[in-house]
Formats: sequence, structure tokens, C-alpha cells
Amino acid sequence: MQATRQAPAPAVRRQDLLDEAARHAASAEGAAALGEIESAAQLILLSLDCERRAGSVGPQVLQLIKPRA
Repeated sequence: MQATRQAPAPAVRRQDLLDEAARHAASAEGAAALGEIESAAQLILLSLDCERRAGSVGPQVLQLIKPRA
């Protein structure tokens, strides 16, 4: 029998994405200090993407609203 792997809990996934965003931001700061503007810009966009995805982890509002029967 094959074990199924469950997705991490939303809070864990959110924190992982925020940690990844922080790593990208730190790398962007280092690249900017070295004058690598294009690389810094790409890392900033990656950081912002991670922050955006962290905000959408978990149940959405529409999934929490129960329709009246």
C-alpha cells in the first residue's frame, strides 16, 4: 500500500511562503548592493509573488459562507 502525502496545514504553508519571500528580499538587497539591478528586480518580483500567494492560502471567504436552503 502506498502512503498518501498530505498537503501542509495552511498556517505552515503560509509561513513557508513568507519565509521564502524574506529570503528573496534579502537576496535582492544583496544583488542591489552589488549593482546587479536586473537580478535584484527579478528577486523583488519573486518576493512579492510569494507574499501574494501567502495571502491566498487557506479557505476563501466564499467557501465559508453557507447558502440558505
